[in-house]
Amino acid sequence: MPASGQSSALGRIRRSTVTEVTNRLFRSLLRLTVRNVDAMPPTLSIPRIKPPSLQPGDTIGIVAPASNIKRELLEAGCDTLRRIGYKPFYFDSILEKDLYFAGSADRRARELNEMFTRDDVRAIVCARGGYGANYLLETLNLENIKTHPKIFVGYSDITSLLTYITDSVGLVTFHGPMVTKDFAHEDGVDSSSWEDALSAASAWEIHFGRESGAKALQPGSTEGILYGGCLSMLVASLGTPYEIHTAGTILFIEDMAEKPYQIDRMLMQLKLAGKFADVRGIVFGEMLDCVQNSNQGYTLEEVILRIVGDLRVPVVYGLRSGHVSRRNITLPLGVRAALSAGGNEGSLRILESATCRADTFARRH
Repeated sequence: MPASGQSSALGRIRRSTVTEVTNRLFRSLLRLTVRNVDAMPPTLSIPRIKPPSLQPGDTIGIVAPASNIKRELLEAGCDTLRRIGYKPFYFDSILEKDLYFAGSADRRARELNEMFTRDDVRAIVCARGGYGANYLLETLNLENIKTHPKIFVGYSDITSLLTYITDSVGLVTFHGPMVTKDFAHEDGVDSSSWEDALSAASAWEIHFGRESGAKALQPGSTEGILYGGCLSMLVASLGTPYEIHTAGTILFIEDMAEKPYQIDRMLMQLKLAGKFADVRGIVFGEMLDCVQNSNQGYTLEEVILRIVGDLRVPVVYGLRSGHVSRRNITLPLGVRAALSAGGNEGSLRILESATCRADTFARRH
């Protein structure tokens, strides 16, 4: 080969080598940056605020931050709340419609902010999820929420509000039953976890027996901050100012009617974003209707383990909270918890109260 040809070839090799080294360095720095961004998340660093507990006779404010609702389901849910001893309250505007939303974003934001302000409302329970809670993130009055902390319950699309409020204010929020979805249907609410989570129980436990449907995919024991929600919403937060913070958490993940490859894609996105880098354990929900077809030849559990099996943390599948077939379990987000997984046995133990006694709260404020 002529000298000039050799020089040209060597130059191309050097440039290729430099490019590859540069790319590797960039990828390493990116992974390090992702880990450092999540190293001291608000979930762990902000002082925790526990709302006053809920007692029989208390008023529950009902809000619709996302999709529109049906009057008959709202009334059915309110009937259940009355039957178990609460006073449901809602604004007439909750039945408004704007496209697929429960009225305009301004209406929905005003409703939520006012419910936090009102002295006669002890807890706030969402009517339903659907879509649209993300419109409220920019207009949430965080200072109002911080000075008027209240029980706030929901799931599905409401995940974006739950995680943002917990991360930014430090308020313990609750992944649990909603008025037109669970309270409106017979056997829709797990009463034991509802009472334990909201009534200032100091410590309580969810057992993974055969009847619960929950099972260990990867055995082990761990402790961390319970956190999470609907997978679609967790992924949608990435790259926004409202991005989830998962370091040090027992991460709860649930969804429904997503095909296995879609679950795969979303879990991989969380993994590539570094959101599994320092989780202490992972608990999956019931994952209703997350199938390709009845003859797909593989299970969703296999899909999940392909992605999280190398994390070396306990993994549980099948905890009924969120989109469920029955008895929706209430999970407090932002509290210390212990996860124990082994075969068809194990438990998720809440290590501290998620609410405080009303008299304790009054003395502090």
